Amino acid sequence: HVQLVESGGGSVQAGGSLRLTCTASGYERTVPCMAWFRQAPGKEREGLASITNDGKANYAESVEGRFTITKDYSLHTLYLQADGLKPEDAATFYCAADLVTDVPSLVETQFYYWGQGTQVTVS
Repeated sequence: HVQLVESGGGSVQAGGSLRLTCTASGYERTVPCMAWFRQAPGKEREGLASITNDGKANYAESVEGRFTITKDYSLHTLYLQADGLKPEDAATFYCAADLVTDVPSLVETQFYYWGQGTQVTVS
């Protein structure tokens, strides 16, 4: 099964940037679709960005133009460049993997494998 480990979270001032990293292991083939989600206290988990093997990307309206999702296939690593961070972006950010479909969905139920999350604070 796939194991996902996120890193790169931290505390930044409003307007600042962070680069989140998700490293996948335990799966020899290329994962068809990977995504970033976030969940703030008291709120539902929100899909932010997803990307397929052929580079198709999908963004939530709340982050489009500020966040960029990329994937390094050789390193089995997913990235999220988060620029122009706002206080409302603060949350725990999760990496997710879908081994079945190659549709860049932001729907939580499409993804079976999840990381433990990395915390982002914006002041």
